[in-house]
Amino acid sequence: MPAQAGKADAGASVSPFYIPATEALAAYRPHVLKQDDCFAVLDPFGNVQATVPSAEGLFYEDTRYVSQLVLTIDGVRPLLLSSTVSEDNAVLAADLANPDLMVDGRLRLERASVHLLSSIVLGEAALFAQIELRNFGREAAGFSLALHFDADFLDLFELRGSVRRRHGQILADERTPDGVTLAYLGLDGQTRRTQFAFDPPPESVEARRARWQIELPPAGRRIIRVTARCQRGERRPRPLAREDCLATVARRGAERRTRATHLYSSHETFNDLLNRSRADLDMLISETPQGLYAYAGIPWFSTAFGRDGLITALECLWLDPALAAGTLRFLAARQATARDPASDAEPGKILHEMRRGEMAMLGEVPFRRYYGSVDATPLFVMLAAAHYARTGDLDLVRSLWPSIEAALGWMAEYGDIDGDGFLEYDRKSVNGLVNQGWKDSNDAVFHADGRLADAPIALAEVQAYAYAAYLGASRLAQALGDVPRSAELAVAGERLRQRFETAFWCDEIGTYALALDRDKRPCSVRASNAGQVLLSGIAAPERAARVAAALMTPQGFSGWGVRTVAEGEARYNPMSYHNGSVWPHDNALIALGFARYGLRQPLVQLLTGMFDAALFIELKRLPELFCGFARRPGTGPTAYPVACLPQAWSSATVYAMLGALLGISFDPPRRRISFLRPTLPPWLDTLRLSNLRLGAASVDLLLERRGEDVALHVPHREGEIEIEITT
Repeated sequence: MPAQAGKADAGASVSPFYIPATEALAAYRPHVLKQDDCFAVLDPFGNVQATVPSAEGLFYEDTRYVSQLVLTIDGVRPLLLSSTVSEDNAVLAADLANPDLMVDGRLRLERASVHLLSSIVLGEAALFAQIELRNFGREAAGFSLALHFDADFLDLFELRGSVRRRHGQILADERTPDGVTLAYLGLDGQTRRTQFAFDPPPESVEARRARWQIELPPAGRRIIRVTARCQRGERRPRPLAREDCLATVARRGAERRTRATHLYSSHETFNDLLNRSRADLDMLISETPQGLYAYAGIPWFSTAFGRDGLITALECLWLDPALAAGTLRFLAARQATARDPASDAEPGKILHEMRRGEMAMLGEVPFRRYYGSVDATPLFVMLAAAHYARTGDLDLVRSLWPSIEAALGWMAEYGDIDGDGFLEYDRKSVNGLVNQGWKDSNDAVFHADGRLADAPIALAEVQAYAYAAYLGASRLAQALGDVPRSAELAVAGERLRQRFETAFWCDEIGTYALALDRDKRPCSVRASNAGQVLLSGIAAPERAARVAAALMTPQGFSGWGVRTVAEGEARYNPMSYHNGSVWPHDNALIALGFARYGLRQPLVQLLTGMFDAALFIELKRLPELFCGFARRPGTGPTAYPVACLPQAWSSATVYAMLGALLGISFDPPRRRISFLRPTLPPWLDTLRLSNLRLGAASVDLLLERRGEDVALHVPHREGEIEIEITT
């Protein structure tokens, strides 16, 4: 995970990147928009910080360029009728109306006489707001419409709780022919500007307030447009218009429909989850010079994270392999080439996090390019092998092979800190993350009695990733014609498997240890990490069945999903970040592991739990995580107070689980798509796959549940492609 938002013991020191929860967001869910490196967090009115200080605003490259954007009528807020984000996440539309306007105790304008449709669109580095006013009253309507605006240029890490000793300088406002420019000279020497433009020009612009005098006859109509453009240094963003930005969203959607598989089921509500997940992925995916890359989540992690991008691409590899190709190229271009303790970088290591804000540029936080994750590197190799198995794209393998070899070199030389054959982590940077697996809260790795494990730490799931990396790289070397290297890597994988079974299995709890500590003592804790172990096939089949059984007990499975830590463990807390909560992506990887071992019944339970959870969540949008309380009849899952929403690997969860249930695999040389014992849950009668691609060929498939079995039909086929179903 990307966050550092976890729990800490009372009185204990916390990570400087811990995200404090001072307010529960469950009762208030802001609207979000995103376009590449720009995102906006807005209240239901489409406003920014209208009432109390919050993390709302327009953000660009980790800096808040708009800190206030508030619409008023005669000095008071309009009435909110409704607000929603369009299905494609392109437009936030808020339906507003005038309140009762009084003068000297007399009603001057009756409420809801004038309708205001506020629509907001986000561009590459700009926000476009349009306010359409229509008078539905029988009398003329006159009032003052004002827009209060501001820009504080705060670094995102300040909003997350970091305290800065010094700041740069807020510069004098600059009037322009169509508005005003606000500017800030940072300590990094960069001047950041927000250019506000108004159309038509307001009657006055003063004290960071633009004011229009509105006079509308009955049936009268007027439109006011506001643009806020972000500029950093001398770089000039392309002067795109609102229509250009909408066209970009439409273009990307059309391209995705051409390259990726579309899913449609017999369950309309399940279709809502599928469509929302796809729209959120589309929004979070950015176009980079190397291809597509899924940014982690909004608001705290709208940037490139190695682990998150790799897992998201893996989850939806079967239906959208272009995302994996872009992710691999992006990370290969940013692979570490030298040792840098300040950023936890070592040759061959894959990026953890990348930031472009002032604090990162100055080194006040270590995340300009930060490499403090133990799992991104084996996941990189693992995804490269999985992409080749999915597509047969040997050209991509050839271009990536130097990076793959460098990653394998890191695993052997730097990743195995004490030479025992396992991948371990121990931070080099004093400001780096204490824990460097996906559970990176300070208290996430502990022993059965609750004592925290001492580094260097070897996590269970990381060894599984490494096993998959060795075997996958062996297959890639074979495809490239390097038979000796292929054999060498296969031997490395088998040695790791044998060591792992001996060191990590804990018979007394019927599952694999969470981790090994510095002294090679196992953390004998029932945790979801053991479920992710199954993903790679490193576990013996009889032990895989015991792991699954342990995960699906009432202590492990909340009814919505598998908990990160089982109820009854020393640090179990269903409201914690990593010690008892439920993470959708974690369950997706566990589902893929269940499928590998033919464990169909618990797999159906996982998908059903996630779908049932989505039924209770606004927009059916699976969050980063939710609390691990046991499921109660008639109520939904309990929200986690500072969960990102949307989150890329959560959005991809449903696709990973469906792929696991279908038992889908690809054989590019034989141009064959196979389904091994495909299963549909009892609440899903049919599932249609449109534009399932293998090379230049494509096929439409209809899967139909017939009791315990699934029948497969091929209504459309283009090109040479064979479909095989095995029961």
